[in-house]
Amino acid sequence: MITLALSKGRIFEETLPLLAAAGIEVLEDPEKSRKLILPTSRPEVRVVLVRASDVPTYVEYGGADLGVTGLDTLLEHNMEHPGGASLVQPLDLRIAKCRVSVAVRSDFDYAHAVRQGSRLKVATKYVGIAREFFATKGVHVDLIKLYGSMELAPLTGLADAIVDLVSTGNTLKANHLVEVERIMDISSRLVVNPAALKLKREPIRQIIDAFASAIRPD
Repeated sequence: MITLALSKGRIFEETLPLLAAAGIEVLEDPEKSRKLILPTSRPEVRVVLVRASDVPTYVEYGGADLGVTGLDTLLEHNMEHPGGASLVQPLDLRIAKCRVSVAVRSDFDYAHAVRQGSRLKVATKYVGIAREFFATKGVHVDLIKLYGSMELAPLTGLADAIVDLVSTGNTLKANHLVEVERIMDISSRLVVNPAALKLKREPIRQIIDAFASAIRPD
């Protein structure tokens, strides 16, 4: 049995064409089914639905043989688990593209605050990425970990800035926030458990090769 870990939403939807290239069709809609393990058109392949932030953990500890996860989630996972087993990362799938950025209220002078050496309060779920970014810039920050609705933090005075994923920027605009720094571009990666790659080499390599052939060029 080959187990693939996916998260619901954009990554799931954009992985479907890659699975189709490998001759794999997920037989149930995760938005309609209450199941967390979904069968596929290939009886030896199944999909497990997990939270996006848990995909690297499932693959690292063998709950799944391979998974699809955003580079943001992967970097954060590796910073939080520096002694963990290394995941094999054979492919940048070039799906679910976005960026990690710094955003502030439109009336907050971020550049001035940075020049003045002000200590900034920054809300984010990407604590490791944010810490490394601001340390490289020599900016002093107090990091506040949040798990959702980042845009609220500057609006309520909880934080001066947020570090979050930005796709179109429409959510920022709707909440009177502006993007002031782009930290990194993000896309989703295929990650594989090293032991599974040895034990199930042929079927996993077939999936990797099919995915590789179906990746859209930039």
